[in-house]
Amino acid sequence: MATELRVLVVDDEPGMRMGVRRALQDHEVDLPDMGETVRFAVDQAESGEDGLAAIDAAPPDLLLLDHKLPGISGMDVLDRVTERKLDVQTIMITAYASLETAISATKRGAFDFLAKPFTPTELKAAVRKAARHIMLQRQARRLAEEKRQVRFQFISVLAHELKSPIAAVEGYLRLIQDRTLGENLQDYAQMIDRSLLRMDGMRKLIFDLLDLTRIESGQLKRDLKPVDVRDILQDSIDGQALTAEQRGIAIEMHAEGPTRMTGDRGELAILFNNLVSNAVKYNRDGGRVTIAVTGDEQTLRVAVTDTGIGMTPEEVDRLFKDFVRIKNEKTKNILGSGLGLSTVKKLALLYGGDVTVDSEPDKGSTFTAILQRHTEAEPTDEPERDTTLAADGRPGAAE
Repeated sequence: MATELRVLVVDDEPGMRMGVRRALQDHEVDLPDMGETVRFAVDQAESGEDGLAAIDAAPPDLLLLDHKLPGISGMDVLDRVTERKLDVQTIMITAYASLETAISATKRGAFDFLAKPFTPTELKAAVRKAARHIMLQRQARRLAEEKRQVRFQFISVLAHELKSPIAAVEGYLRLIQDRTLGENLQDYAQMIDRSLLRMDGMRKLIFDLLDLTRIESGQLKRDLKPVDVRDILQDSIDGQALTAEQRGIAIEMHAEGPTRMTGDRGELAILFNNLVSNAVKYNRDGGRVTIAVTGDEQTLRVAVTDTGIGMTPEEVDRLFKDFVRIKNEKTKNILGSGLGLSTVKKLALLYGGDVTVDSEPDKGSTFTAILQRHTEAEPTDEPERDTTLAADGRPGAAE
């Protein structure tokens, strides 16, 4: 990506101004680590007063400022630029190079110092350093703004996702408190069931958030060891057995070849639990879930196929992002946090693989996780996490 920086040269010597212009007009600075190429557009001013007028009209990105000027000095111009807190990087130019002048200019806001006479190579070196600093500052501001936006979006979505179930539970509790249906507790059974369902949804959201932050933090040591994927998948199937049985959904697993790999059992449980539970949740009553485990010496593939509601290509394109849920007439009564598939994606990438989906409306979906069989843990100084299973089967400290 090419970026043009505006340069203002303030110097009372025409030859100096034209020399800088010639040196920079076709000059490019490549910053491959930032994916940037910087070009320069050079303007000129012959006095401090003209320089301030040009800055007032359109502040440059880089100011090449002569120390000794007729009228107000370069230091005076620098002071005014600094006082106004303009986003301008200044390189002082002087024929009276001295350590004291350099220190004074730096203390008053100059980025760098260039002593006359200087060569085009020295000029380009100083400009390159300033250009890199400018682009780093811009990148830092952009990242900070993106972080603020992500945090705002995260809090907004989280508040929205929690507000609805909390309001529903509160409404049911007030109806029970006011004895709206009388004194018979059995008459309130449906309200209680719906409140518990809403509480389960909030608990799922909290667990999904914990899973997501644990994956993204990079601060917890992974417990990588040989594991049998078939065993972990069977645990996921067992966890969905009751729900599947109540809806008449059959679950079957087929494994071809070796099913062992190096992995963190807790991480793989999160990944497979999400895929299997979604296959049941978004299935039709009387449907089927088929889990196929295949692979070669390097990779292992787990394909989870359902006979459920399916998705359009447009809906598929939106998957795997945080807090994204497919909302339509078929899904409006299905609870979810919108974090499960984004967690699956992050975990698959953590294992050097990926996750894909093939789906057709009203026919079903196939989610395929591709994982490298051999994964190395990243070095960390953090203590190992507690791998005790909580009451719900999730990794974490047992209560």
